[in-house]
Amino acid sequence: MKKTKTITVVQSKAKNKKAIARARIKNGAGSLRVNSKLIDSYGSDFTREEIKRPIEMAEKILGKNFDAGLDIDITVRGGGIIGQAEACKTAIAKGLVAWSESDDLKEEYLKYDRHMLVDDVRRKESKKAMRDGARSKPQKSYR
Repeated sequence: MKKTKTITVVQSKAKNKKAIARARIKNGAGSLRVNSKLIDSYGSDFTREEIKRPIEMAEKILGKNFDAGLDIDITVRGGGIIGQAEACKTAIAKGLVAWSESDDLKEEYLKYDRHMLVDDVRRKESKKAMRDGARSKPQKSYR
């Protein structure tokens, strides 16, 4: 019989544009906190749904109820509210994959949305010299 190790604490990090999220997943009472506040007092309904999406998917795939036995603490800095929510979502998904050690969960996350496990590295393109912005050019007249 194969002996499985039980992981008690998993830490993961994720980036989305300028937002950086660090998630800490451990066995506990089932609380989800963002910047030391319960999820119910963070952002809008849309951002809360985005943050909870990887947990809901993991519950369906693994058949476990994480509300009763998993504490997730997230620290997020930088960027806007949507970028922070996306970074939180990615950090939670990475942490749940590491915590559960399940290839099925990883495959489902990648099939649903690649950015559940892969950071979004897009950045603002820099302004060029003698121009108004990154790609705009002065108007050219031929007559």
